[in-house]
Amino acid sequence: MTGAIHADLFRRARKAIPGGVNSPVRAFNGVGGTPVFVESGKGARIRTADGRLLADYCCSWGAMILGHAHSAVSRAVAARAKLGTTFGIATPDEVKFAERLCALVPGLDRVRAVNSGTEAVMTAIRLARGVTGRSMVLKFDGCYHGHSDAMLVKSGSGVLTMGASSSAGVTPGAVADTLVAPYNDLEAVAAAFRRHGKSISAVIVEPVAGNMGLVPPARGFLKGLRALTARHGALLICDEVINGFRFGFSSYSALYGGVTPDLITLGKVIGGGLPLAAIGGKAKWMRQLAPDGPVYQAGTLSGNPLAVAAGLATLDVLEREQPYARMADLGSALAVGVSTIAAEHGLPITCQSFNGVFTPFCTDRPVTNLADAKSCDTALYAKVFHGLLDRGIYIAPSQFECNFVSAAHAERDVDAFLSAFEAVCRTLPA
Repeated sequence: MTGAIHADLFRRARKAIPGGVNSPVRAFNGVGGTPVFVESGKGARIRTADGRLLADYCCSWGAMILGHAHSAVSRAVAARAKLGTTFGIATPDEVKFAERLCALVPGLDRVRAVNSGTEAVMTAIRLARGVTGRSMVLKFDGCYHGHSDAMLVKSGSGVLTMGASSSAGVTPGAVADTLVAPYNDLEAVAAAFRRHGKSISAVIVEPVAGNMGLVPPARGFLKGLRALTARHGALLICDEVINGFRFGFSSYSALYGGVTPDLITLGKVIGGGLPLAAIGGKAKWMRQLAPDGPVYQAGTLSGNPLAVAAGLATLDVLEREQPYARMADLGSALAVGVSTIAAEHGLPITCQSFNGVFTPFCTDRPVTNLADAKSCDTALYAKVFHGLLDRGIYIAPSQFECNFVSAAHAERDVDAFLSAFEAVCRTLPA
């Protein structure tokens, strides 16, 4: 339960910021109540405006893989800030950053830094249309690829929480050029190609869906998409803004998916907590971006020195410490514990996880697509959310989001989570 300080901040915020927040899911519309305001963070914990210390499993929606205020990242940003924060001119570190990504991600021949995942996806879609001369894009129901017009058709994440399948202000033309298939349904994709194959420029997919909760790809799904796009002359875009460097020290598509996409978008982890994302892919496509080619993209703050410094420092720590196996073990223990405790109390909660990323779905069956996710008991999730928050645990304020174990979490944090969860379950009717 949030107190008077948060209520007052939210009251003030609503007078100056639309809805009182700068990103909709922060408003707690999916769980009710007054949003939390955070003053600081260190490691696996955040300190709220009223001085409460919370164990954080949001981790800035996955960006804070090393935990908050990691010393190496903080030092890198501080040192860079003393030399200047932005120039609008190329810097040596931009080159180093691009070279690093290209070396670490198979199929990344060229990469361009941008400021957000939305911008990276927007550029990827424009590039796909530019190089193919086709207008349509196929996406998957419940997958969220940022808030550009074409990608707000049957989206997930905050849009799903708000109960909207699209957004006001998205033109009929944008909707007409966006095809939507159920996630994990290759036959639906094949049917779309049979009907619209000569008009589809690209298929865009989150290899592991993360914006209807954590939903892994079915066996053969990604390889099937690779085969279908190749057969029909469309590009395959893997949106790894969440996935990239989260499940291992490269892209998910390379480490686990067994595919090399034509284009890939990266974000969150690669920025080390600062606004930084990237679009990359095969040289023959990336050469079509301006100034080399006719597909225009630009940005004054693209490759911002502070963000690049944070990203390079984060990659250095991840490569040196390789925390992935430990995060995966912690995430698995947490998910098994949640599912077991819920079953013992007769509650329909199934916790899905992969390599330290997890979602406690309020349903008694596995979630494989948006239809499964929408069958969840969101009222039950809200009770779980607030029960955990009252006991010092912060998880995503929406049933349709992921939660993250960071390198800063430890076994004692998982034990504390499960203890709090069991206490919450004792308060809930079976």
